[in-house]
Amino acid sequence: MLRRPHYFAVALVVLLTLLVLSLPASITARLKLAIGSLFLPLFGLTSGAQQASTKATDTLVPRGELARQNEVLRRENQQLRVQAIQSDELLRENNRLRQALGWEAQSPWKGRLKLAKVVSRDPANWWRTVQIDRGTKDGIKEDCAVLTPEGLVGKIYSVSLTRSQVVLVGDPSCKVAALVENDVRDGGVVGPGGPFDGSFATMKHLSRNANLKPGQNVVTSGLGGVFPKGIAIGKIADVHPSESSLTTDAQIKLNARLDALEEVWVLIKQ
Repeated sequence: MLRRPHYFAVALVVLLTLLVLSLPASITARLKLAIGSLFLPLFGLTSGAQQASTKATDTLVPRGELARQNEVLRRENQQLRVQAIQSDELLRENNRLRQALGWEAQSPWKGRLKLAKVVSRDPANWWRTVQIDRGTKDGIKEDCAVLTPEGLVGKIYSVSLTRSQVVLVGDPSCKVAALVENDVRDGGVVGPGGPFDGSFATMKHLSRNANLKPGQNVVTSGLGGVFPKGIAIGKIADVHPSESSLTTDAQIKLNARLDALEEVWVLIKQ
């Protein structure tokens, strides 16, 4: 059995229905339009969600295609890195050549120096020999001095038409008459150094009373006819009596980086 409030609700709905049906057609149309406008945002929200879902489905890329694109980007990144490294290396080489040419223009042997590139090292004698890209066609002969702006490197040991082998300071085949730049100008011979460290050589036959100190410069003396006088060799690092105790030996720290040679100068004989 319906309660009294329910009777009133049913009566109100019936009354409103009769009222709407009795209204003129123009007013009824306006009323329908007003009621429809209240629900229009809900319809628009539903339509927008459907469109977003459709668009997301259209833009979804298969996993295989993503993997392929990632691989392409990775390769391009590697290529750009290689190009950047090559550009840096070319810039460093250009700077080295500029400095070398500037030094050559001011050296006392201007016009007699031939620039050469180191192309290989002998694996069996890594610290003591290198090969350069100059030969007899460039005027190079055996026993030509080889140097860098920092100091003496060695001498030409053998020559072909387009290549030459350079034996470096510290090798038994490359002995250099030298002197110490001190008040007495002590003289000796720079010869083999340690077997594993190409940055040192040994200066022998120095006077037992030689006034030697670490840091003193050692240069070529010009004796022997192979190396002109005045080429920097290195600095004294240590001094000790020779095995016979009749002379003094000195460890020489070489100026030139023999383990990092890229370009050298060959001094052409007159």
